[in-house]
Amino acid sequence: MRTANSSHDAPRAAPEPEVSGDERHGRSSRPDAPGLRIRRAYQAREPGDGRRVLVDRLWPRGLSKHDLEDVLWIRDVAPSTGLRKWFGHKPERWAEFRRRYFAELRVNPAVKILRDLIAAGPVTLIYGAHDEIHNQAAALADYLGQTPAQEDGQ
Repeated sequence: MRTANSSHDAPRAAPEPEVSGDERHGRSSRPDAPGLRIRRAYQAREPGDGRRVLVDRLWPRGLSKHDLEDVLWIRDVAPSTGLRKWFGHKPERWAEFRRRYFAELRVNPAVKILRDLIAAGPVTLIYGAHDEIHNQAAALADYLGQTPAQEDGQ
């Protein structure tokens, strides 16, 4: 019977250096939106996070208000309930989700609140989704970095 420690096992690759999910996906800071980061709600606060803003419509599962006591919750900047349910965190719907969400953001007055916070200092968008690439905080960060403020609220 072979075990995991058997001398017949194939050699294992050296472990990858540990990096946070943000660094792994290039999201520790956004060159197109200076002072903006994204981080899962389940990750600990880090130096440089600045103002932490929860951008989910629903409170992250399993966390108490005490767990995120330093977080400002702006649920109105999250995708509409219909869009959130349609997306369902399915990567194959990502491009269409972004298109629809950007259209919602263009007429959403809550975007100005975020832009004002970013102008005042570093901001970290907090989200609860498992997928660190296909989530509304990543889409929102992209929108904030790519879209001029003049296009908001029209």
